[in-house]
Parts: sequence; C-alpha cells; structure tokens
Amino acid sequence: MIEPVASLHGKKIFFASDFHLGVPDHATSLQREKRIVAWLEEVRHEAHSIYLLGDIFDFWFEYRHAIPRGFIRLQGKLAELRDAGIPIVFFTGNHDMWMFDYFPTELGIPIFRDPQVLQVGAQKLLIGHGDGLGPGDHTYKFIKKFFNSKLCQWLFARLHPNFGIGIANYWSRKSRLGNQKREEKFEGEEGEFLWSYCKDLESREHFDYYIFGHRHLPLDLQIGANSRYINTGEWVNFSTYAEYDGQQVALKTFKSPT
Repeated sequence: MIEPVASLHGKKIFFASDFHLGVPDHATSLQREKRIVAWLEEVRHEAHSIYLLGDIFDFWFEYRHAIPRGFIRLQGKLAELRDAGIPIVFFTGNHDMWMFDYFPTELGIPIFRDPQVLQVGAQKLLIGHGDGLGPGDHTYKFIKKFFNSKLCQWLFARLHPNFGIGIANYWSRKSRLGNQKREEKFEGEEGEFLWSYCKDLESREHFDYYIFGHRHLPLDLQIGANSRYINTGEWVNFSTYAEYDGQQVALKTFKSPT
C-alpha cells in the first residue's frame, strides 16, 4: 500500500518506465543509462517522489548472493537520491519481475508487483506497469503466472549465474527492443488494451489519472469527463516521462545536455 500524500508542498511526482537497460548491447545501454542518470539529477530538486514503473532492466534475477552485472550508475544515483530523503518506488514489469529484496534492503526502495492507488490530496491516481491488464494477450497472462510461481523461481535459481544470466541476456537481444524491428503504432480504441482496461475500471470506480508503462508509446488519452490515461513511453526511442504537480499530469521529453 502506498501512503496517501496530503500535499506536495510545491514539488512534483515523477513517473518513468521501460528503460530496458541491457539491450541492444553494452555500449548503447550504457549511453542510455547515463542519460537516465542525468534526468534523475535534473529532476531531483523538484521531486517530491519518483516512481519507476517497470521494465527498468531488460532482465533481472536476484540470486541469494548475486545480481546481474552492470547498471551501477543507476543504482548509485538511486542510492544517492534515497540518502537525500527522496522517496522512490519501484514497480516490477514483465522483464524484471524477478526482483526480490535487493532494492528494498540495499537501497530502501519498496517494490510493488500490482497496480496501486496513490492518493494526493483529493485526487486518486492508479499506477503500475500495465502488463497483463485488459482484454486479450492470454498467452502472456498464462506465461506470467508460471514465471511468477515459486517453482519457476526456484528452478532458475538452481542455474549457475553465469549460465542463467547468459541465457536471459541472449533472450533480451532477441526482444522487440533488442532487434529494433517493430515500430510501435497507436492501435486505436479497440487495440489499446490498457486504454480499454482503464475505461472499464472507470465505469466502476473513479480515478483522476491512470499512469502506466509497458506500452512503449507515450500516450495521453481521455477516459471520462474528469479522467485520463497516461502512458510514460520508453527510453530507447523516446526518453519520455510524466510529471504530476498535484493537479495535472503532463508528459515530458528529456533533452540530454550532452
């Protein structure tokens, strides 16, 4: 559960997702990681809190005494921001669902696996990664249940990290962001499953904003007269994020100074 926030006191909440660090290769991922760190440094002075909405890593698995190599600049910046008193919240995505206690224990960053309600003053925001929500995608929903099972996690943990992470990194290079073959396009009212999910939920319970990742396309769509669906996009092609000032959510694009 996310604690309600009475007031942002003139600051903002920032949302970003789908960094997919690790693909398509080390050099490109490292360049993107440095851009993300520069963005975090830029927003830190305005940040009431920061929400990372999943697929931050293209693959992540925590062994009892080992984690995937790399991404140390991001981890260092997150630790610095936490030490400065800025709350950071992490949602797992379909690529980094195998996160366990490393971030909470070492960085003081709580992890959520399902959408959560964030109440700020009188407004309610529903936030999460977004995978497996809405109609369709039944194959993925079945696979997700298996990957989330204790049995699957136990079996993968039996593999030596060099072998297990090596296999996962190979899969990552074959992913849609790894091979860069698929261009994301707006699918309209029938094809945007997250949009359909938000509309259906809004008919039963009101939220001022629905903020998700996963879709890889920055979107700002009307749900009802007083409700909007925001998708934060991704950082391989767009470098987009959302900022919330306590009244409105706006999609932004980070322009790196270098």
